[in-house]
Amino acid sequence: MIDAYRRILERAASRKQQTHSMIGKLRQLKPKELVQLFEELHEQAFMQIDCLSCANCCASVGPLLNEQDVQRAAKSLRMKNREFIDTYLRQDEDGDLVFRTMPCPFLCGDNRCLIYEDRPKACREYPHTDQRYVHRYLKQTEINSRHCPAVACMFEELAARGW
Repeated sequence: MIDAYRRILERAASRKQQTHSMIGKLRQLKPKELVQLFEELHEQAFMQIDCLSCANCCASVGPLLNEQDVQRAAKSLRMKNREFIDTYLRQDEDGDLVFRTMPCPFLCGDNRCLIYEDRPKACREYPHTDQRYVHRYLKQTEINSRHCPAVACMFEELAARGW
């Protein structure tokens, strides 16, 4: 991760209480209004942040994998589903399938994903700030603001707007 992104995340960590307060205010918006606001903020943030210069999500935030994710990834790697699970996954305390190790076993040295076209749904949708049902992800968005510089930038912009 480049230093500028690291500094953005450090600022986000120091503003944890302010971000939490903003989440409370955002919950008061109608879902449609929240979607419009987040679409604008998401687009603006990702004009500034290059995921390939960061990859912090792949290094620190593991996705939950569903059956379709396992099938897609296993096929991509020419493995049987069971072999893929036994090699790369474990069940967490909630019974969800997650990667055995972090960073992601498919994160390459150039921050590209070895299985990009067949990556898990959670990876495809991360950081979930451009989702139609973004109101369902507000708690996770608050957490993501400390892992994803783009989400941190979104909250910096909200703060600049007086949220």
